[in-house]
Amino acid sequence: MAGFVPHGPRVGITEHMTKVLRAFSSFRQCLMAGAVLLPVAVVSFSPVASAQEAGARMSVPQQETSAPEAAPLSDSDRAWLAKIEQTLNSATTFQARMQQLDADGKRTTGVVWMKRPGQMRLAYDPPTPLVLVANEGKVVFRDNQLDQTTVIPMERTPLGLLLRQHISLSDDVTVTGFAHESGLVQVSLVRTSSPGDGSLTLVFHDKPLSLRSWSVLDAQGRETRVTLFDVHTGISIPPNTFTLPAQPE
Repeated sequence: MAGFVPHGPRVGITEHMTKVLRAFSSFRQCLMAGAVLLPVAVVSFSPVASAQEAGARMSVPQQETSAPEAAPLSDSDRAWLAKIEQTLNSATTFQARMQQLDADGKRTTGVVWMKRPGQMRLAYDPPTPLVLVANEGKVVFRDNQLDQTTVIPMERTPLGLLLRQHISLSDDVTVTGFAHESGLVQVSLVRTSSPGDGSLTLVFHDKPLSLRSWSVLDAQGRETRVTLFDVHTGISIPPNTFTLPAQPE
């Protein structure tokens, strides 16, 4: 894609939702499936529906967070950040093949579609029974083999940063890391108001400037990386591509 290649971040959440996501990590490993773009630090097998019901009865605790430490940036670094913003905002749609590497070293492949603002779909190649769809302000992760679904508000995932109407690398986002070497530009980001949720790292080829990969580092220190191949931007994507999977009521 003319300027789109990712190398990713991560996002934290409440203790309760962390347990839900950990559940996905566990059965993901059993299915030899890789971690998704969600803040995936998962560990239990508790049913998702039950977890969601319990979550509805729980109040979200307020967490005290200190301001994130911004990376020192030169004038050249800031110029690159401006170019990256322009590149990301110029791509309102794209389709690509992807390879995903989770925190346990498991690799999966598939196809990713994106339409800004707010829509993305990751469909994994067989036999992986997983699908992730972002739409309507939420991210839905579905495992068809286990018949389990989890729903997460988009603003609590790294996806929210990539799917905004206008992508900004400042405002409510803090750049915590920047590097430019060997033909690659790497930028790490956190939400300024909730840095403990995790970070998103984007990696770009510098000539031409294009997103190569993204990685998500969640609050538990587990990293998921997605690398893009055969990227096509500015394409027409059928609306039903982003139809959300059925969700527990």
